[in-house]
Amino acid sequence: MSMTMEDDIKRWTAKRKAALVMEIIKGKSTVAEASRAFDLTPSEIETWVDEAKRGMENALRAKPMDIREQYEKQLKELQEAYGEAMLELRARKKLQSLLGEDDK
Repeated sequence: MSMTMEDDIKRWTAKRKAALVMEIIKGKSTVAEASRAFDLTPSEIETWVDEAKRGMENALRAKPMDIREQYEKQLKELQEAYGEAMLELRARKKLQSLLGEDDK
């Protein structure tokens, strides 16, 4: 890529994303440079880099997970985190209501 990609990209295909991520991984570009050059947010590019690293790690496993397994694992982790957050929220509301009743 080395800023040789056409500047006016309308759609970021997987191939274009991969090329940009490889430029960053190889040290030929930085997230900040790519962000400015292609009018993308740094977080968007960092997400692509993270996804590429996860995909690369999976591809190098002795028994790689298929895409469905990856998404199911990620979904399970997110559901667990959501459940924990909901429990914490309920506990905080309960505590607030108890403290609020003591003030009356």
